[in-house]
Amino acid sequence: MYEEQRSQAVPGAVLWRAGGGGVVLPDGCMDLLWADGRLLVAGPDTGPHPAGEVPGGAFAGIRLAPGTAPALLGVPAHLLRDRRVELADLWPAREVGRLAGQVAAYGDPRAGLEALAARRAADTGPPDPLAAEVTARLRAGEGVARIAAAVGLGERQLHRRSLDAFGYGPRTLGRVLRLRRALALARAGMAYAEVACVAGYADQAHLAREVRALAGTTLSAYVAGSEGANSETPQPSGSRTTA
Repeated sequence: MYEEQRSQAVPGAVLWRAGGGGVVLPDGCMDLLWADGRLLVAGPDTGPHPAGEVPGGAFAGIRLAPGTAPALLGVPAHLLRDRRVELADLWPAREVGRLAGQVAAYGDPRAGLEALAARRAADTGPPDPLAAEVTARLRAGEGVARIAAAVGLGERQLHRRSLDAFGYGPRTLGRVLRLRRALALARAGMAYAEVACVAGYADQAHLAREVRALAGTTLSAYVAGSEGANSETPQPSGSRTTA
């Protein structure tokens, strides 16, 4: 079981809940999680992660758009890359205990997580505006050199800012975002050769290599496994598949 909906209180965020099982694929995002009364953080992924690496029978989460979580959490994204950590490892344990009690008081923990994230965002201020621009330009298929020039940074400076915001450099984020678009197109029924062209791959073989490298599967297996699994979106780590 997997359900998701757009947050009305946290811009760009997605609220979701799921049972155990499945595989979580990289999407450039970070999540605040609720699992059996515990608050955790899922960092940005560079490859597939089994959902079962976090013990629990049912999960809820708020998936934060690329580049928005570090300001909210107070931790550079690269420190959490490919990790699942207790929120108490990042914030004072007493404070996390209080927040866990507040989330538990909601009938739906997703609403509690949304309220927590909204309050935290109001206290910490907006995320680095560079992150949104870089993400938008990468989605549009722009190259790193062109993006760096557009935002007035050298490529090394852009890489360092991206490590803090996204957990990895802009080239890796671009690969992840392109993969998400390709998976969505394939799931919608588009022929694989056309998916490769529309999503910006050199050819279908290039698409196949990237799916294997980032998702740990084949496109055919992904499409077959995702049938009826969920309604994940190519935009906003929480996105899962049964492939």
